[in-house]
Amino acid sequence: MNDGTRSDDSRRIAHRLLKADELGRIELVEQQGMAMIRRDLGTARWWARRFARRAAAREARALARLAGVEGVPALLAWHADELLRSYLDGLPMQQARPSDRAYYRGALRLLARLHRRGVVHNDLAKEPNWLVLADGRPAVVDFQLAWTVRRRGRLFRLLAREDLRHLLKHKRTYCPEALSARQRAILATPAAPARWWRATGKRLYKLIARRLFGYWDNEGKGRVRD
Repeated sequence: MNDGTRSDDSRRIAHRLLKADELGRIELVEQQGMAMIRRDLGTARWWARRFARRAAAREARALARLAGVEGVPALLAWHADELLRSYLDGLPMQQARPSDRAYYRGALRLLARLHRRGVVHNDLAKEPNWLVLADGRPAVVDFQLAWTVRRRGRLFRLLAREDLRHLLKHKRTYCPEALSARQRAILATPAAPARWWRATGKRLYKLIARRLFGYWDNEGKGRVRD
Protein backbone atom coordinates (compact mmCIF):
# COMPACT_ATOMS: atom_id res chain seq x y z
CA MET A 1 0.00 0.00 0.00
CA ASN A 2 1.52 3.30 -0.98
CA ASP A 3 1.32 6.34 1.27
CA GLY A 4 -0.33 8.22 -1.55
CA THR A 5 -0.68 11.47 0.34
CA ARG A 6 1.58 14.40 1.08
CA SER A 7 1.38 16.56 4.18
CA ASP A 8 3.34 19.73 4.88
CA ASP A 9 2.69 19.41 8.63
CA SER A 10 2.54 15.88 10.02
CA ARG A 11 1.33 17.28 13.33
CA ARG A 12 -2.09 17.74 11.70
CA ILE A 13 -2.33 13.99 11.03
CA ALA A 14 -4.16 12.22 13.81
CA HIS A 15 -5.81 9.34 12.00
CA ARG A 16 -6.68 8.77 8.36
CA LEU A 17 -8.05 5.60 6.82
CA LEU A 18 -6.22 4.79 3.58
CA LYS A 19 -7.73 1.42 2.77
CA ALA A 20 -10.09 -1.15 4.26
CA ASP A 21 -10.89 -4.57 2.84
CA GLU A 22 -11.11 -8.24 3.81
CA LEU A 23 -7.42 -8.21 4.75
CA GLY A 24 -7.79 -5.47 7.33
CA ARG A 25 -7.27 -1.72 7.53
CA ILE A 26 -4.36 0.51 6.54
CA GLU A 27 -4.24 3.83 8.33
CA LEU A 28 -2.06 6.91 8.46
CA VAL A 29 -1.62 7.64 12.16
CA GLU A 30 0.47 9.79 14.45
CA GLN A 31 2.20 8.44 17.53
CA GLN A 32 4.53 10.46 19.71
CA GLY A 33 4.64 13.23 17.14
CA MET A 34 5.66 10.92 14.26
CA ALA A 35 3.49 10.04 11.26
CA MET A 36 3.44 6.35 10.40
CA ILE A 37 1.49 3.74 8.47
CA ARG A 38 -0.43 1.17 10.52
CA ARG A 39 -1.62 -2.13 9.05
CA ASP A 40 -4.37 -3.45 11.32
CA LEU A 41 -4.87 -7.19 10.80
CA GLY A 42 -7.27 -7.58 13.66
CA THR A 43 -10.08 -6.24 11.47
CA ALA A 44 -9.48 -8.81 8.70
CA ARG A 45 -12.29 -11.25 7.94
CA TRP A 46 -11.83 -14.54 9.77
CA TRP A 47 -11.32 -16.51 6.57
CA ALA A 48 -8.68 -14.04 5.29
CA ARG A 49 -6.80 -13.49 8.54
CA ARG A 50 -4.21 -16.21 7.99
CA PHE A 51 -3.41 -14.91 4.52
CA ALA A 52 -3.25 -11.32 5.82
CA ARG A 53 -0.80 -12.30 8.55
CA ARG A 54 1.42 -14.21 6.13
CA ALA A 55 1.50 -11.20 3.80
CA ALA A 56 2.31 -8.86 6.68
CA ALA A 57 5.04 -11.24 7.87
CA ARG A 58 6.60 -11.14 4.40
CA GLU A 59 6.55 -7.36 4.49
CA ALA A 60 8.06 -7.24 7.98
CA ARG A 61 10.82 -9.67 6.99
CA ALA A 62 11.70 -7.65 3.89
CA LEU A 63 11.67 -4.30 5.70
CA ALA A 64 13.87 -5.70 8.46
CA ARG A 65 16.38 -6.90 5.87
CA LEU A 66 16.30 -3.49 4.16
CA ALA A 67 16.81 -1.45 7.34
CA GLY A 68 18.76 1.72 6.57
CA VAL A 69 18.10 1.70 2.82
CA GLU A 70 16.88 5.12 1.69
CA GLY A 71 13.67 4.99 -0.29
CA VAL A 72 12.21 2.09 1.72
CA PRO A 73 9.94 2.45 4.78
CA ALA A 74 11.45 1.58 8.13
CA LEU A 75 9.87 -1.25 10.11
CA LEU A 76 8.77 0.20 13.45
CA ALA A 77 6.85 -2.68 15.03
CA TRP A 78 5.34 -6.02 14.09
CA HIS A 79 3.23 -8.56 15.94
CA ALA A 80 0.34 -10.86 15.09
CA ASP A 81 -2.29 -8.17 14.50
CA GLU A 82 -0.39 -4.99 13.72
CA LEU A 83 2.46 -3.79 11.52
CA LEU A 84 3.82 -0.26 11.85
CA ARG A 85 6.16 1.28 9.32
CA SER A 86 7.46 4.77 8.74
CA TYR A 87 5.52 7.22 6.60
CA LEU A 88 7.16 8.39 3.38
CA ASP A 89 6.22 11.88 2.24
CA GLY A 90 5.53 11.39 -1.44
CA LEU A 91 3.06 10.85 -4.26
CA PRO A 92 2.38 7.59 -6.11
CA MET A 93 3.80 7.34 -9.59
CA GLN A 94 0.49 7.64 -11.41
CA GLN A 95 -0.07 11.04 -9.78
CA ALA A 96 3.48 12.39 -9.95
CA ARG A 97 4.16 11.05 -13.49
CA PRO A 98 7.98 11.29 -13.16
CA SER A 99 9.68 12.29 -16.42
CA ASP A 100 13.08 13.21 -15.02
CA ARG A 101 15.95 10.92 -16.01
CA ALA A 102 17.43 11.36 -12.54
CA TYR A 103 14.38 9.69 -10.99
CA TYR A 104 14.95 6.50 -13.01
CA ARG A 105 18.69 6.50 -12.35
CA GLY A 106 17.85 6.66 -8.66
CA ALA A 107 15.21 3.95 -9.04
CA LEU A 108 17.74 1.63 -10.69
CA ARG A 109 20.15 2.19 -7.80
CA LEU A 110 17.36 1.56 -5.30
CA LEU A 111 16.45 -1.74 -6.98
CA ALA A 112 20.10 -2.78 -6.96
CA ARG A 113 20.24 -2.16 -3.19
CA LEU A 114 17.13 -4.28 -2.64
CA HIS A 115 18.55 -7.14 -4.63
CA ARG A 116 21.97 -6.96 -2.97
CA ARG A 117 20.20 -7.34 0.39
CA GLY A 118 18.47 -10.48 -0.88
CA VAL A 119 14.99 -9.00 -1.44
CA VAL A 120 12.87 -9.09 -4.58
CA HIS A 121 9.71 -7.01 -4.46
CA ASN A 122 7.55 -9.05 -6.87
CA ASP A 123 4.86 -6.35 -7.23
CA LEU A 124 6.51 -3.45 -9.04
CA ALA A 125 4.18 -3.56 -12.04
CA LYS A 126 1.80 -1.50 -9.90
CA GLU A 127 2.42 2.21 -10.26
CA PRO A 128 1.10 2.91 -6.71
CA ASN A 129 4.01 0.89 -5.29
CA TRP A 130 6.45 3.50 -6.65
CA LEU A 131 6.55 6.87 -4.92
CA VAL A 132 8.07 10.17 -5.94
CA LEU A 133 9.24 11.71 -2.68
CA ALA A 134 8.90 15.39 -1.87
CA ASP A 135 12.50 15.97 -2.99
CA GLY A 136 12.01 14.05 -6.26
CA ARG A 137 13.78 10.85 -5.25
CA PRO A 138 12.20 7.40 -5.79
CA ALA A 139 10.81 5.14 -3.09
CA VAL A 140 9.20 1.71 -3.03
CA VAL A 141 6.39 0.55 -0.72
CA ASP A 142 4.09 -2.46 -0.16
CA PHE A 143 6.33 -5.48 0.35
CA GLN A 144 3.53 -7.98 1.01
CA LEU A 145 4.60 -10.16 -1.93
CA ALA A 146 8.33 -9.70 -1.40
CA TRP A 147 10.69 -12.66 -1.25
CA THR A 148 13.65 -12.48 1.14
CA VAL A 149 16.50 -14.97 0.80
CA ARG A 150 19.94 -15.65 2.24
CA ARG A 151 21.41 -16.97 -0.99
CA ARG A 152 20.58 -15.47 -4.36
CA GLY A 153 20.10 -18.42 -6.70
CA ARG A 154 18.78 -18.73 -10.23
CA LEU A 155 15.13 -18.15 -9.30
CA PHE A 156 16.05 -15.06 -7.31
CA ARG A 157 17.94 -13.64 -10.28
CA LEU A 158 14.98 -14.30 -12.58
CA LEU A 159 12.60 -12.51 -10.22
CA ALA A 160 15.05 -9.65 -9.74
CA ARG A 161 15.15 -9.24 -13.51
CA GLU A 162 11.36 -8.99 -13.51
CA ASP A 163 11.57 -6.24 -10.86
CA LEU A 164 13.87 -4.40 -13.25
CA ARG A 165 11.68 -5.04 -16.27
CA HIS A 166 8.63 -3.60 -14.51
CA LEU A 167 10.59 -0.45 -13.65
CA LEU A 168 11.63 -0.14 -17.28
CA LYS A 169 7.99 -0.38 -18.36
CA HIS A 170 7.20 2.63 -16.21
CA LYS A 171 10.22 4.42 -17.63
CA ARG A 172 8.96 3.63 -21.14
CA THR A 173 5.68 5.35 -20.25
CA TYR A 174 6.99 8.50 -18.60
CA CYS A 175 10.55 8.92 -19.91
CA PRO A 176 10.89 6.76 -23.06
CA GLU A 177 13.65 8.85 -24.61
CA ALA A 178 15.98 7.80 -21.78
CA LEU A 179 15.74 4.05 -22.47
CA SER A 180 19.04 2.52 -23.56
CA ALA A 181 19.35 -0.19 -26.20
CA ARG A 182 20.04 -2.75 -23.48
CA GLN A 183 16.97 -1.67 -21.53
CA ARG A 184 14.80 -1.99 -24.62
CA ALA A 185 16.15 -5.51 -25.11
CA ILE A 186 15.22 -6.41 -21.52
CA LEU A 187 11.70 -5.09 -22.12
CA ALA A 188 11.38 -7.25 -25.20
CA THR A 189 12.38 -10.49 -23.45
CA PRO A 190 10.29 -11.33 -20.36
CA ALA A 191 11.56 -14.24 -18.30
CA ALA A 192 9.92 -17.65 -18.62
CA PRO A 193 8.20 -17.43 -15.18
CA ALA A 194 6.64 -14.11 -16.22
CA ARG A 195 5.33 -15.62 -19.45
CA TRP A 196 3.91 -18.59 -17.53
CA TRP A 197 2.28 -16.29 -14.96
CA ARG A 198 0.54 -14.22 -17.62
CA ALA A 199 -0.72 -17.33 -19.37
CA THR A 200 -1.98 -19.17 -16.27
CA GLY A 201 -1.72 -17.89 -12.73
CA LYS A 202 -2.50 -14.22 -13.33
CA ARG A 203 -6.04 -14.94 -14.53
CA LEU A 204 -6.78 -16.98 -11.43
CA TYR A 205 -5.22 -14.30 -9.21
CA LYS A 206 -7.40 -11.59 -10.75
CA LEU A 207 -10.49 -13.74 -10.31
CA ILE A 208 -9.73 -14.31 -6.63
CA ALA A 209 -8.84 -10.65 -6.09
CA ARG A 210 -12.11 -9.49 -7.61
CA ARG A 211 -14.50 -12.11 -6.21
CA LEU A 212 -13.05 -12.55 -2.70
CA PHE A 213 -11.28 -9.29 -1.95
CA GLY A 214 -13.31 -6.91 -4.12
CA TYR A 215 -10.48 -5.26 -6.01
CA TRP A 216 -8.28 -5.59 -9.08
CA ASP A 217 -4.53 -5.30 -9.29
CA ASN A 218 -4.92 -1.59 -9.97
CA GLU A 219 -7.06 -0.75 -6.95
CA GLY A 220 -4.59 2.05 -6.22
CA LYS A 221 -5.69 3.80 -9.45
CA GLY A 222 -2.42 3.20 -11.23
CA ARG A 223 -1.75 1.14 -14.30
CA VAL A 224 -0.56 -2.42 -14.04
CA ARG A 225 1.74 -3.57 -16.79
CA ASP A 226 2.02 -7.24 -17.65
